[in-house]
Amino acid sequence: MRAARLIKMVLLLQSRPSMTGAELARELEVSERTVTRDAVALSEAGVPVYADRGRAGGYRLIGGYRTRLTGLGRSEAEALFLSGLPGALREMGLADAASAARLKVSAALLPSLADASASAAQRFHLDAPGWYHEPRTPPMLARIAEAVWDDRRVRAEYGNRRGERVERLLEPYGLVLKAGVWYLCARVDGTYRVYRIDRFSAVEPVVLDGPDDGGTGSGAGGGLRDVDDAADAYFERDPDFDLPAFWAERAAQFARSILRTQVVLRVTEEGARRLPFVTDRAAARDALAAAEGPDAAGERTVTLPVESHEVAYAQLMALGPDVEVLAPAELRATFAAAAERTAARYR
Repeated sequence: MRAARLIKMVLLLQSRPSMTGAELARELEVSERTVTRDAVALSEAGVPVYADRGRAGGYRLIGGYRTRLTGLGRSEAEALFLSGLPGALREMGLADAASAARLKVSAALLPSLADASASAAQRFHLDAPGWYHEPRTPPMLARIAEAVWDDRRVRAEYGNRRGERVERLLEPYGLVLKAGVWYLCARVDGTYRVYRIDRFSAVEPVVLDGPDDGGTGSGAGGGLRDVDDAADAYFERDPDFDLPAFWAERAAQFARSILRTQVVLRVTEEGARRLPFVTDRAAARDALAAAEGPDAAGERTVTLPVESHEVAYAQLMALGPDVEVLAPAELRATFAAAAERTAARYR
């Protein structure tokens, strides 16, 4: 662990003109006393670390020293492509690998380009979770992410929509972060499916069932006794599987599948403009394109697919007087009653 920290310290100093003891301590997550001891150790090992004394002092490399320890490891190279998702990296347990990769890239750059990473980071940032939702890291996320990287089969316990606990042997293909919610795309019995990560209550890698695990079935990773051949603990990834395309198709299917009923509306021009922002956007645009009107009052009659009457009520209330529910009759009565209660409050 100390060797990795010393290498990181050299890379930090190589990527910047100088750093104070406090800055190094913060980056390395150690005390300033440990930074002092590490600087001495590097100097004794032949790395020309020089310490400037005084209030404006710090540590720097002298003589144009440059380490050759800048080759990216596989995990670092993969994590580098996700470095625009700092929150996601932390949740998947890849923050350290991404940090090391960025340091190695920075150390390999010419001095004139040393500020490139900081310059980009101050101009572009992705904040994935939606507004008004406190992001929560699913407990099983890091373990599933590790299996995704390793193409490792896992035995998982999952809560389905009916509240039942089911067990599945999964081949985890990829992770998707959608509006702050993590999903797993996995192959099950030759079929690709999507699971919400926060519904997993247990995830264990499958292990060799035989003398290699001491007959206990515990395995190095605490997995279950599942397979007779060590090769079966891993799966061969389908080279034709395209995660972005698969997710786009499934997301579109899901959006269509939950719109199980219809409501008939009369909307004003303003209501038509705002309808896609309070209901399913694609469904609203298709409904408006096929709508009747506008009539003499400038209003259109729209048949809109919705998830349920309860969901439609919650969504369409946001349009206020710019929408009138024509059907079904029970939903129209619900809106009429709400309008009367609202009017009574404002009399």
